[in-house]
Amino acid sequence: MIRFEHASFAYRSGAAAEAGVRDVSLHVGSGQVVVLCGRSGCGKSTLLRMANGLAPRFFPGERTGRVLLDGEEVGDLVTWRIAERAGTLFQNPRTQFFNVDATGEAAFALESAGWPGEEIRARVGETFRELGLEDLAGRSVFRLSGGQRQKVAYASIWALRPSNLLLDEPTSNLDMPSIADIAAFVAHAKAAGRSILVAEHRLAWLTGIADAYVYLEEGRVSRVMDAREFAALSPQELVSMGLRTRDLDDVAPANDAVAPPGRRGVALSARGLSVDYGRGPVVREADVDLRSGEVVALAGRNGAGKTTLCRALCGFERKAKGAVSLDGRRAARKRRGRASSMGFQDVDYQLFAESAAAEVTFGLPRREAAAVDVDAVLRELALSEAAARHPATLSGGQKQRVGIARALADEPAVLLCDEPTSALDPETTRSILDLIRDVRDRLGVTVVIITHEMSVVRRICDSVSLLEAGRIVQSGPIEDVVSDVDSRLSLELVPPPDVPKAALVAGSTEDAEDTDDQADGAGDADHAGSTDSAESAVIDVALTAHPGEPAAAQVLSLVAEQGADVAGGVFETLGTAQVGRLALTIPADRAQTAVAALREAGITAEVRS
Repeated sequence: MIRFEHASFAYRSGAAAEAGVRDVSLHVGSGQVVVLCGRSGCGKSTLLRMANGLAPRFFPGERTGRVLLDGEEVGDLVTWRIAERAGTLFQNPRTQFFNVDATGEAAFALESAGWPGEEIRARVGETFRELGLEDLAGRSVFRLSGGQRQKVAYASIWALRPSNLLLDEPTSNLDMPSIADIAAFVAHAKAAGRSILVAEHRLAWLTGIADAYVYLEEGRVSRVMDAREFAALSPQELVSMGLRTRDLDDVAPANDAVAPPGRRGVALSARGLSVDYGRGPVVREADVDLRSGEVVALAGRNGAGKTTLCRALCGFERKAKGAVSLDGRRAARKRRGRASSMGFQDVDYQLFAESAAAEVTFGLPRREAAAVDVDAVLRELALSEAAARHPATLSGGQKQRVGIARALADEPAVLLCDEPTSALDPETTRSILDLIRDVRDRLGVTVVIITHEMSVVRRICDSVSLLEAGRIVQSGPIEDVVSDVDSRLSLELVPPPDVPKAALVAGSTEDAEDTDDQADGAGDADHAGSTDSAESAVIDVALTAHPGEPAAAQVLSLVAEQGADVAGGVFETLGTAQVGRLALTIPADRAQTAVAALREAGITAEVRS
């Protein structure tokens, strides 16, 4: 059980004293999941720090009110007692690692609690099996992707089986399969009776799991909603509250989302680029061409090699092999490092100064630093109020923006951003993407964005590359990629629509009534009824605006001829490409005949498995 009773906290560090939370009262019971949501910097992480005792024990400040774990005041508990009662998953998992390998990390809390060695080994093995993480056992945490680290960090807190879980943006750097894994972990913990408090911007994965949503504004509880009330919020209400939508795509594509790259010159190219840390290649024979002024997305699952590829392009990887050129000339690592700037996924690794303002020009030569309009940079990234604050007191989203500000201050020829929107609310996400677009347009900077969010790709990117197991398996301009309607990237950029379960059963109910019995007053017991129902199949149909292909009206006419119903549809315009996907329902015994007829008319169609 987690309880806040009129709890407040004010940070002690300079302007940070204005931040924190005020007069918060909330309760998380056993087997409940409560979600803290709101704009970046609203106090979500501060509440978690109060619940695990880090505020004020690690983060200096003044705390008032009461914070209880299982009925006991957190301030009265020694740290090891808190660890037994509450497991915390931080936004950046590396900040909570104490070992160099995944197995040691999962065992750390048990060792600290004084468990016997045999019991530790048994519990660690049980934890990895329970969470389906056996393939990560024994692996170096330095060689894991961000998503894999997050799963190991969760295993390390679950090993003790604490009665309470505190999760700070647990999905911010994860791909969709990994998000599904985290959702399964949380649902499992909920079923086991744990009290779970989650601070999150990504809200879609919590549908069906969360019991309540606490909306924070400027450190205060503004609204508390149960799951049904939250589900009833309109998309417009969510936007006005600064929340992401409940759909998996969080950022709607802009009307001018993508400009064709044309014949821009190649700014940076690589041939046969490979990176091997000794346990097999992480990047394999990658060929890359980044054009001047182009925004390129790198997509792929956690561990695919996206970050390592970017580090190799920047010259940060000593073990990289292959040829890399800048502006047509072979470039050594040092030259590439000077010409490029990278915003890291683990932003804490690039924050060194005493304030957010000082961070923007940290490390620049004096003359270059003096030429930077720090106030303007902070203002563009909505960081003006945080200018005097120490970076350690900022929220994860604010730190992310400071890291981007520092990268932009260099005015690099190539800007690489590793998950730049992962910990941001929708308004800040839009401002970051607009800023990246503006920098591209004004300075001709080439931008590479690593992202799991296809909505970001749709909104701003000119081209996209998909990595799998270190290899680039698909690459090209957005228009070409989405027009290949059966390709993996096209399906991720414009996914087929969901089909309501109710649409999968077609039937009719006919009631026969015995009027004589009715007249005799026999009632409903003598009424006869029969229900005929047939299971439906789903047919996925893809449309493009290619010359000579059937128009939408013709497709709908053919659909009607086959006796199918349209259960859902989605249409996107990306640059010059127009792509639509329809989900049709039809009695299962007629599905293959309908698919054959659609294909004969030149329409891409297949039965959904």
